[in-house]
Amino acid sequence: MSSTIVQRPLVNSPDAPQDAVKPTPLGGAAHEDKDPFLVALGERVRALRARRGITRKALAAAADFSERHLANLEYGVGNASILILLHVAQALQCSLAELLGDITTSSPEWLMLREMLEGRDEATLRRVRIAVGELLGTGGANVARSPRVALIGLRGAGKSTLGRRLADDLDFPFVELSRQIEQFAGCTIHEIQSLYGQNAYRRYERRALEEAIQIYPEAVIATPGGLVSDPATFNLLLAHCTTVWLYADAEDHMRRVLAQGDTRPMGGGAGKEAMDDLRSILAGRAAFYSKAEFKLDTSAQPLEATHLALRKLVRDALSMPA
Repeated sequence: MSSTIVQRPLVNSPDAPQDAVKPTPLGGAAHEDKDPFLVALGERVRALRARRGITRKALAAAADFSERHLANLEYGVGNASILILLHVAQALQCSLAELLGDITTSSPEWLMLREMLEGRDEATLRRVRIAVGELLGTGGANVARSPRVALIGLRGAGKSTLGRRLADDLDFPFVELSRQIEQFAGCTIHEIQSLYGQNAYRRYERRALEEAIQIYPEAVIATPGGLVSDPATFNLLLAHCTTVWLYADAEDHMRRVLAQGDTRPMGGGAGKEAMDDLRSILAGRAAFYSKAEFKLDTSAQPLEATHLALRKLVRDALSMPA
């Protein structure tokens, strides 16, 4: 297998040990010009090779990779293709994620936890997550159910409409998290994402949720549809709120969103492509939405009947009189 790394000839003593092969900077790059990611990648390769007790020569042979190019990789001056890195990872008997620096591979404890959890079904993983929450004091099966009710689901599921009705019925404050995010940022959500990017938006979203949890011991919170995409924020929500997933048929989602005059996140249209995008988003997020404690189909019956079903579900959950 040929390497994709550009390599200058190296001059080394034929009697030198294989691990003494020195790298040649690509394009004459000085040490201080090395890319930090490539330097860290090379350090991980060397550390993993040392942990396995493998010489550079043996690793190069196992990965079907030039030893000189491997030396460049280890010293942060070689930019290998993803296929080369995959072969190196296989030769080191580690995952590609570990080679690239996934935090869950950064210590022996992380690695042993990964090994214990690998291959477990969703129900088992959920029990482990709850048990860890109890251990860390961030929520768990024995924590009293919070009167802070969070409605999750894709845009058009009915979170705002049903959330306001539920808040009035319970005499709780109604918090629309999207509006809180805009207040923090001083601009619309569309402007946040256009001007500052998705990462900035997620930071505002996390801050808005933290403040809502701090301010409101009792509330009905309508959350943005994409909140579940950030595991840290979603964990915070699950730990501090009673969660209800409101879901609907794709056609109802589209109809309701169009009626609101906003096609986010369906790409600004209502045709077949937009509907396909909506179905794809629903399918991609359903596994996360399903982590909610309760769920309610908002397409199954008219609005008033759906409100009464949600009212009963939440009042029963919070042990409140009907």
